[in-house]
Amino acid sequence: MADSLSLPIAPIAANYDHSSLLSRNSAFSSRLLPSKCFSSGKNKLNLSSLGQYSFHSLHHRVAPIRALDSDVPHRLHKGSVDFKSKKSYEQWDSLTSTFSGAANIPFLLLQLPQIILNARNLLAGNKTALLAVPWLGMLTGLLGNLSLLSYFAKKKEKEAAVVQTLGVLSTYVVISQLAMAEAMPLPHFMATSVVVGSGLILNLLNYYNILNRRIWQIWEDFITVGGLSVLPQIMWSTFVPYIPNSILPGAIAFILAVAAVTMAHTGKLSEKGVKFVGAISGWTATLLFMWMPVSQMWTNFLNPDNIKGLSAISMLLAMTGNGLMIPRALFIRDFMWFTGSTWGTVSYGYANIVCLYIFNSIGREFFIAATVGLISWLGITLWRDTVVHEYESPIRTLKELVFGS
Repeated sequence: MADSLSLPIAPIAANYDHSSLLSRNSAFSSRLLPSKCFSSGKNKLNLSSLGQYSFHSLHHRVAPIRALDSDVPHRLHKGSVDFKSKKSYEQWDSLTSTFSGAANIPFLLLQLPQIILNARNLLAGNKTALLAVPWLGMLTGLLGNLSLLSYFAKKKEKEAAVVQTLGVLSTYVVISQLAMAEAMPLPHFMATSVVVGSGLILNLLNYYNILNRRIWQIWEDFITVGGLSVLPQIMWSTFVPYIPNSILPGAIAFILAVAAVTMAHTGKLSEKGVKFVGAISGWTATLLFMWMPVSQMWTNFLNPDNIKGLSAISMLLAMTGNGLMIPRALFIRDFMWFTGSTWGTVSYGYANIVCLYIFNSIGREFFIAATVGLISWLGITLWRDTVVHEYESPIRTLKELVFGS
């Protein structure tokens, strides 16, 4: 997840030195601080009032984001959290960031066994064993990770960006192993290497706001066209041979994507249309990762015996990794991120655990523990978010998540 995939003004960087801002006597905008922090009739700070507000919390307080605006960087909260709840709000803010960063552990453990196995086969000269790893599927996942990396880097969500960076690097290691085993064509590998290297550098520069805006726009156009072209093709290919094998879905999507990007740049789309095109890359990356469990469940349906080949631990790791990112996505009201993480947790990790239990591949204790753990985690996440915002019902939390403020 990625998950991948409009250029609003960048938000304040996480490591911004606010003390230096004060020392330079720079003016503050009234929308960044409550009005009572300013002396009447002047644009000067009232230090006695300022003591009630931390710059750290101002950076992290975010207004609910509409689904269409999910790729917009954080906007400062307009005072919906009062002083009484500030401490618990900041604590939950920090904790959700920690959970998001901790998702690196299960995701790394998920990929590591494949990397080690490939290395052993390469050292043993058993290159044919690597033919079992589909390079096209790995390449699709890599594109999804790159797109989501761009998405989170633009939003300045450091922990989530690190998760996607790790996904890019670990997948690239596997692809490199496939290229060494001649299981992936060399020209494709070289092109992939250029894209990966360029993507990582551009995202790093953009995260620290030192990248030319035009260059970033070109990169976003690239991942938009790439993601929108790959998604329908992958969906179509899932059901082959029950439907004809064809590249038509991808080709049509490619033409539509190029046309949409061109129209967005030439001013032939409305403001909502431009926002829609800007959000395509993130949503296509999310949908790519969301399609993985659909593909897996379709395979399970066609070949029930294959379920025995699934690793219960791998499914648990997938459920855990995605689940750790749900609190952060809910806290910052990122509907796209929340949708992808929740879907990955429930439909990929947990749904396959259910399949394993139905076909007696895991014990009842394992299944009950996974079920109780998942329900408890989702319940605590929703309850805690409602408490720190001092809402009377979690329904308001979910309403803000889906529809914005």
